[in-house]
Amino acid sequence: MKPFPLIIAALVCVALYFVILDRESLVDFAARYAPEPTMNVPVDETSLAEVAAAEAADDDRVHVTVRRSAAQVTENAVLLRGRTEAIRQVDVAAETSGRVISEPIRAGAFVEEGQLLCEIDPGTRLTSLEEAQAALETAQARLPEAEAQLAGARAQLAAAEIDANAATRLSERGFGSETAAASAEAGRESALAAIAAAEAGVAQARSTIRSAEAAVASAEEEIANLTISAPFPGFLESDTAELGSLMQPGSLCATVIQLDPMKLVGFVPEAEVDRIALGAMAGARLASGREVVGEVTFLSRSADEQTRTFRVEITVANPDTTIRDGQTADILIQTAGTPAHLLPASAMTLNDGGQLGVRIVEDGIVRFVPVRMIRDTANGVWLEGLPEVADVITVGQEFVTEGVEVRTSYEELTQ
Repeated sequence: MKPFPLIIAALVCVALYFVILDRESLVDFAARYAPEPTMNVPVDETSLAEVAAAEAADDDRVHVTVRRSAAQVTENAVLLRGRTEAIRQVDVAAETSGRVISEPIRAGAFVEEGQLLCEIDPGTRLTSLEEAQAALETAQARLPEAEAQLAGARAQLAAAEIDANAATRLSERGFGSETAAASAEAGRESALAAIAAAEAGVAQARSTIRSAEAAVASAEEEIANLTISAPFPGFLESDTAELGSLMQPGSLCATVIQLDPMKLVGFVPEAEVDRIALGAMAGARLASGREVVGEVTFLSRSADEQTRTFRVEITVANPDTTIRDGQTADILIQTAGTPAHLLPASAMTLNDGGQLGVRIVEDGIVRFVPVRMIRDTANGVWLEGLPEVADVITVGQEFVTEGVEVRTSYEELTQ
């Protein structure tokens, strides 16, 4: 057997004995053979006191890590939660009564503008139209007769005036009697009355024509109301009225919805409404994960009385009509760029009043600055409200308060 393992084991056992069971002897042995201390060099006691005081002062200050941050102009946006809404949705209703004689079109079908949706039985409406047209023709035929009577009355008036003038002159010269003059004057007055009657007859004939024309128009309108058509191209949200069903004025024929383009509707808090402008670009992520882009086309000028928010509408293209009415959407509306600082979210804290902000260091003194978070990103949060250049405490901000003097060290930012 080789002796070296046994020797090593024995030495280890001796070392363990002195370390664990007889440590005092080991310490005395080490002190006995320790090297002599070097000679003390005389120093200025005043300098030593100043250094000691400075070191003590440094030890009393809290050490924090800061980041020197400079403001950057960043694209800003307003984030809303809204929904999709059809650009048009109309309940097409009947304007007259009658039974439906057309086959129904089922919900979901696409209809073109002017396409027939419901047709109502005309009943006696065609007969009423013919009667109105006949009355119009009769009234139109009576107008020439009345105008002829007026012309005859005017001719009689001219003759009566001649006779009256002649009889008057003869009576004045003594060649005719006063009775003949009075009779001629009465004939002239009778001719004037005949003209008035003839003019009244012409006016009545024309009034009868207008009344007959109105009756024809009403009958034609009633017949036109028998067919109910789509007001614009879109999809049916309900079946059209069933064959044989009785329609009354106001009865629903069908609901038509237009999905291209589509509206995104959200409600903006009053604190952010001034940041949004008409024509601003906006994007949205639907609940299905689809992303769409459009522009702001409407911004309400009146706030909702309950929520104190303003309605905003964004119009987006939907040519394939795959965006449905009523889908939930996260809307992001672009606004003008603002100076902001990109900082880690951990740098944010609350003061004693519960106000959100960050703590910065100015001339070695801690100061609390309220901030507003613009948006959160993978690299940090964009904060508004800080000076253009600021030393922001990123480590240790929870252990200091405003007005405290601190020691600082700057963090090294990796690219």
